[in-house]
Amino acid sequence: MSDTNPKRPWWQDAVFYQVYPLSFKDSNDDGFGDLPGLIERIPYLAGTLGVDALWLSPFYKSPMRDWGYDVSDHCDVGEVFGTLDDAREFIRKAHEAGLKVIVDYVMNHTSDQHPWFVESRSSRDNPKRDWYVWADGRDGGPPNNWVSVFSGPAWSYDEHTRQWYRHTYLASQPDLNWRNPEVVEAMLDVLRFWLDLGVDGFRVDAAHQMMKDPEMRDNPPVPPDYVRPWKDMGPYDQFVHLYDYGHPDVHDVHRKVREVLDSYGETTSVSEVHIFDLAEWASYYGPDLDELHMPFNFHLMAANWDPASIRAKVEAVLWHLPEGAWTNWTLGNHDEIRLATRLPKGHERIAALLLLTLPGTPFLYYGDELGMEETVIPEDQARDPWGARVSYLSRDGCRTPMQWTPGPNAGFTSPGVQPWLPLGADYEKVNVEIELADPESILNMYRRLLRLRKQTEALRGPLYQGHAETPEHILAYSRGDGEYTVVLNFADAATELEVPDGEVVFSTHHVDREGEAVSGEVSLGPNEGVIVAHR
Repeated sequence: MSDTNPKRPWWQDAVFYQVYPLSFKDSNDDGFGDLPGLIERIPYLAGTLGVDALWLSPFYKSPMRDWGYDVSDHCDVGEVFGTLDDAREFIRKAHEAGLKVIVDYVMNHTSDQHPWFVESRSSRDNPKRDWYVWADGRDGGPPNNWVSVFSGPAWSYDEHTRQWYRHTYLASQPDLNWRNPEVVEAMLDVLRFWLDLGVDGFRVDAAHQMMKDPEMRDNPPVPPDYVRPWKDMGPYDQFVHLYDYGHPDVHDVHRKVREVLDSYGETTSVSEVHIFDLAEWASYYGPDLDELHMPFNFHLMAANWDPASIRAKVEAVLWHLPEGAWTNWTLGNHDEIRLATRLPKGHERIAALLLLTLPGTPFLYYGDELGMEETVIPEDQARDPWGARVSYLSRDGCRTPMQWTPGPNAGFTSPGVQPWLPLGADYEKVNVEIELADPESILNMYRRLLRLRKQTEALRGPLYQGHAETPEHILAYSRGDGEYTVVLNFADAATELEVPDGEVVFSTHHVDREGEAVSGEVSLGPNEGVIVAHR
């Protein structure tokens, strides 16, 4: 039974699950996951696991140079994924199962094979020339010193028209010119197309990127005392990015997107905003909460993995939220090293408890509920164009096929078929079939926790109080009006913590602890987390 607050919109109560369609389930034995395969697995997502909403990474028509993020037709399905009818069927069946669906909205750029860009580059006087960003060079080179996120100049020279076009990512991903009203309307029509098909919202890709300095000023080099806000981004980190993302005009674009979403009723949006200054990040809600519903919150992922740092980051995020705003939390996605590999060994369970009990909307990444680890990909089987340029930034290792069974190809595709990426080395032990049969598996832990969260308003609501006076190896906080205490032990040894009387309603490790009485203090095993109810 769900304890849902009718005053909150659905997306504030939901747990989202990111599906990377290429790697989820192959239905036609070509080695690539597809929409019919995803349809087969809806019962697992909605019933067995028990999530509430799905975020689908791109499945649009694409030459696949960036595996779907180079879109050649925003309103059609790529052949490898299926057909538009398959998309309609997936949306229908997901809704029948009680799942909401959001899809990727790749708004910053298109493929260089998109008909718009083919026209744009055909001549300087083509009507679609200004649909992309073209400029003359400087001193025989690019117009300025901007670099691509994927390394190298953010400009490529077109021999035919003798100008440079801008690309924030690959040269095969030219940037759209969002200062052109025709582009704005065409891209808003893309939203309308998918909303008319029944999707419930969008994850907006590269949401801070599409508006850059119109004067195209050079970015300054990083100073000697520069502190990187997150991970090493390779050559991209050589500059302070003052001028090549986040121009204030981007907020007007987001308001236009929000107007379309609001015209369709109960929709939502989450924007990919890699900005780590919290005040600037919070500005993406809009002054009247009139931009995208939630800027993606990567701050927990970027925090040092210790109780004090996590507590400080959580409280800083909550403090910076505009009045009435709602946040989200995530610890994994298709661009990051797998959670089970990134964290100290044995910490993936307390990470799940943290993610699913903070105030805000959690986003899970496929396979994390199994404890899937990063896979080392042989060079001759690598797929990621970023990794081809900066090897340690390859994203292939977190995109390997979903591990369904201990059998051939982990049940992702038929025996004898070559999956598009190699399987994880541990798939014979780490898979849905094996873990469902083990009551103490991490998968069954996720299932219990998701069920408890769905039944418990206090664990989904906004009320949160961090506990500062705890040992350095313990993170503890209250949820609801003091109704629940969440305690996480980051140490590799057993410990205890004073808490009000109550009972254990959840343990990351021991099902038989549920219902255990707590009198003044709760004990925890190594790397264990618990929820104590105070009734």
